[in-house]
Amino acid sequence: MKKKMFAALLSVTMTVTILAGCQKTSDNSTAVSKADENTKTETSDVEGSMKGVTLKVGTSGLFGPFSYYDEDGKTLIGYDLDLLADLQEILGFDIDNEIQAMDYSALTTSLAGGKLDIGAAALCATDERKEVMNFTDTYCDSGQVVMINTENKNDISGVDDLSGKKVAVEKGTASHMYATKNLADSEVEVHDTITTAYESLEQEKVDAVLQDGPGAAFYIKTTADTKLEVIGEEFNQGQAPYAIAVSKDCKYLEQINTALNMLQKDGTLDELYAKWCE
Repeated sequence: MKKKMFAALLSVTMTVTILAGCQKTSDNSTAVSKADENTKTETSDVEGSMKGVTLKVGTSGLFGPFSYYDEDGKTLIGYDLDLLADLQEILGFDIDNEIQAMDYSALTTSLAGGKLDIGAAALCATDERKEVMNFTDTYCDSGQVVMINTENKNDISGVDDLSGKKVAVEKGTASHMYATKNLADSEVEVHDTITTAYESLEQEKVDAVLQDGPGAAFYIKTTADTKLEVIGEEFNQGQAPYAIAVSKDCKYLEQINTALNMLQKDGTLDELYAKWCE
């Protein structure tokens, strides 16, 4: 990733130099040169700026394709794990022992209490969470979807048909918050993990599951003989912006955010989305 970035910067610098040799310097070319210089300054300032820093990092391990276990049941993989590796490459920080995997409730509590420095687990930057932790800029956004069992759809064709139905959600997620605020006429069943919510729907113990769009698509794509499908349109768009959570006690938010924006500008985030979410 670094090589691509420096190559791109070198290309721009060479282009400006060539143009300067062929024509008189104009106000516009001066502006371009200054913009390029600012980009190089930003890059040089953040590169390796966290060497010698050790952070306590958490994730979920239960939310594919962003954070989940590989087939060996031990190795954490996914969009967020690759993203953390890219941030480490730019900033140079170390991770204390290893990335800690936990359910969302424990993850957010640990971040709020300063027991973790950062969390990368497709965490939604909600107003409630912002009161107890900081967030970087959004690196991915999604809405929620309704999942049903194809063998018993229970007359559900979308989110508007959930009144009087039993709906499973994962504790502490955007889907849980949506159900709490908007499904007063539904019986909301709260699960510690999304895995058990899926199992309840597979076994027809609930009528539906609410889940983020990418997570639902990933489960259906990777689960052999699943009976589940997404029904209706995605809803609650713009209310599930994924960002990296940073403890209020952690003083490195600015560096992490700068590095994240560099990954956005050089196309790395697009590559991660194509790899894990499409």
